[in-house]
Amino acid sequence: MTWETVMGLEVHVELATKSKIFCSCTTEFGGEANTHCCPICTGMPGTLPVLNEKVLEFALKAGIALNCDITRYNKFDRKNYFYPDLPKAYQISQLYFPFAKNGKVEITTKSGEKKTIGIHEIHMEEDAGKLIHSPFGDATYADYNRCGVPLIEIVSEPDFRGSDEVIAYLEQVKSTLEYLGVSDCKMQEGSMRADVNLSVRPVGSKEFGTRTEMKNINSFKAIEHAIEFETKRQIELLESGGRVVQQTRRWDDNKSKSYAMRSKENAQDYRYFPEPDIPPISVSEERLAALKAEQPELAGPKKLRYIEQFGLSDYHASIITLNKNIARIFEQTAELCGEPKEVCNWIIGNAMYLINERSMELGDVSLSPRVFAEFIKAITSGKINKSVGKTLFEVIFDSDDSFDIDKYIADNQLAVIDDDGAIYEVVQAIISANPQSVEQYKEGKTKVMAFFVGQCMRQLKGKANPDKVNKIIVEELAKQ
Repeated sequence: MTWETVMGLEVHVELATKSKIFCSCTTEFGGEANTHCCPICTGMPGTLPVLNEKVLEFALKAGIALNCDITRYNKFDRKNYFYPDLPKAYQISQLYFPFAKNGKVEITTKSGEKKTIGIHEIHMEEDAGKLIHSPFGDATYADYNRCGVPLIEIVSEPDFRGSDEVIAYLEQVKSTLEYLGVSDCKMQEGSMRADVNLSVRPVGSKEFGTRTEMKNINSFKAIEHAIEFETKRQIELLESGGRVVQQTRRWDDNKSKSYAMRSKENAQDYRYFPEPDIPPISVSEERLAALKAEQPELAGPKKLRYIEQFGLSDYHASIITLNKNIARIFEQTAELCGEPKEVCNWIIGNAMYLINERSMELGDVSLSPRVFAEFIKAITSGKINKSVGKTLFEVIFDSDDSFDIDKYIADNQLAVIDDDGAIYEVVQAIISANPQSVEQYKEGKTKVMAFFVGQCMRQLKGKANPDKVNKIIVEELAKQ
């Protein structure tokens, strides 16, 4: 039997406000355990929550950018949630009247397939704390610093049929929220994480299978592995005559395996009721119009502009515009040096390599556009060649705006050697030292040219003009 995977996502995103959703405690990541909390965010008796105005503003901006219908009247509810990382034993969330509904995200997968993913709703809520399991024994400690950090939860429709679609959607959502400035979306810090609801069914069937939910996965690679594992687990279970149990599962990325945590709750299990301490929210048409007017140029329109304005390919423009920080560096550098395609090539070929090698967030790249532009000018003017440029790029990638490229090139003797006499001297020495290779060249084995070029460039420490080296080698070999 051929099976089809059906998935929906619940994406939790921490908003980048300076204070929490219902109190003035800091939202700063880290800090000593239980130092970023107060009686309000830990739910002490007699305390009253007050909605942070900035949270509502950021949430509405996200809803607008994700093409949602904004609910003019929305309100909060209590979700009874008896877990140790929520000391008040309930979570303030939105069930009955979420602030945004019926959105959509246009995605393009790596294979080029285009698809529209529906967003069922987006609601505001407070984050829970964090449990820290002791490596020395059966002990668990609660850190309540994260309690009350503002979240939006983006609930998709069950429109995903493969992990490639899931990753394309998450990349698009992450990019949108970063461009808006409403979240840093740092997955390694838990600012963005996804719950994957997954079931399988026979191809052609219209009925959904029994779903499981894998909670709080915080990297794209882990999400891909989790989807692959859970799909295989469910298919093998069904084909062996078993049945899938609706449950919440924990993904262990180190073991590449998921484990059952508890039976999956439904809305009635949480015994929702209206939050009595927070009044309803009314969103005016004037406020919505003002927020729409403030929307920045997002990745989609920016990509089309880069293709038209700078002549980038669709593929290159997609990569450059995925993150607003990278797009900013590209655009400012291109403006300063007038070489947009060259800038794009160095970002995609070299900057992305360093980012991946160091497991950096794109938003943390601090490459100076001024220094980058001077580097591009040094390359395009022939002051340095691309071989030297690869080494120098890593230096400027880690430098600040005060870095002096010309001084560094001079101090380290990196400038291209254009002295024909110096090149001739090296070429003649290499040819004299390798008579066998000269004979091979005479016999028509022209591939030996690569050997001569490589030897000469090594002797010249990569600083010679490769075209000039090739020309002189050909001339000298013709004399043999």
